[in-house]
Amino acid sequence: MKYVLPLIIMSVLLMACSDDPSLEEIDEASADIAEGDVVDASAYENGHLLVDVDWVEENQEDVVLVDLRREGYEGGHIPGAVHLDSGELNDPDNPISGILKDEDTFQELIQSLGIDNGSTVIAYDDGDSLQAARLFYALELYGHEDVRIVNGGFTAWLTEGKDVSTDAPEVETGNFTAQLNPALQTSKEDVQNNIGNESAVILDTRSEGEYDGSDVRAERGGHIPGAPHLEWTEALSDDDVPYFKDPEALEEQFAAAGVDRDKTIIPYCQTNVRGAHSYFTLRLLGFDDIKPYEGSWAEWGNDPDTDIES
Repeated sequence: MKYVLPLIIMSVLLMACSDDPSLEEIDEASADIAEGDVVDASAYENGHLLVDVDWVEENQEDVVLVDLRREGYEGGHIPGAVHLDSGELNDPDNPISGILKDEDTFQELIQSLGIDNGSTVIAYDDGDSLQAARLFYALELYGHEDVRIVNGGFTAWLTEGKDVSTDAPEVETGNFTAQLNPALQTSKEDVQNNIGNESAVILDTRSEGEYDGSDVRAERGGHIPGAPHLEWTEALSDDDVPYFKDPEALEEQFAAAGVDRDKTIIPYCQTNVRGAHSYFTLRLLGFDDIKPYEGSWAEWGNDPDTDIES
């Protein structure tokens, strides 16, 4: 599937990044956005992990909203949302690109957003949920028990004509305590041990070009031996608003890739952002044993001693 944001959405984002964007301009642009079909969250086994914009509007006062868009927050966002660039989740000192911060620095970052141990955290981005899923995975990895994603993100919010704010909320430091759950991640050594293991599926969520080695983003291109390919974007509809597909379609896609509920699923990409998206999709469907490879291709493709297929 090839997903491209409609031009009108891009114009909204460009206006949001301008020096003096107006809410009137954003409202006018959002009125022209076509609405896609959204699946009721109750259709998914873990439907509580996915919320629609009406739910967000009704529960704004009881949750911590986190806007993960790279651009546009100052020009307009969901009222009450705090802002986090998902790149801030990564450890800048780690030699492997894109690795999450350690417990202490991650805890400090999350507390700065006003998140407590008992907070309901609602993450959203432009709409494809890529950055939102990265935060979702990071919070679950470090022990938070209630994090959800807005289906369709800010694009859906604009489509529905919801109120937009330019005010950044005052934030009190939260009490979130990070505690790594090793059962939710896979190391390079674990991946090596699972190559050829019939009880595990190492799932490549990157583009076709990266998978076949024609698009090289490390010292070497290709994929982990035996890994099937299912690009993360296949979880989303082709509509103007990138809602998640219905559970039947998602189950069929994963099954075709050999992703079985009875197996350990190890998603990976370049830096476990796209892998985290597939992690969320599998969690939404009710899969229990999902252990993303955090090092992903940034580690595997740059190690001269790892085996590679193309």
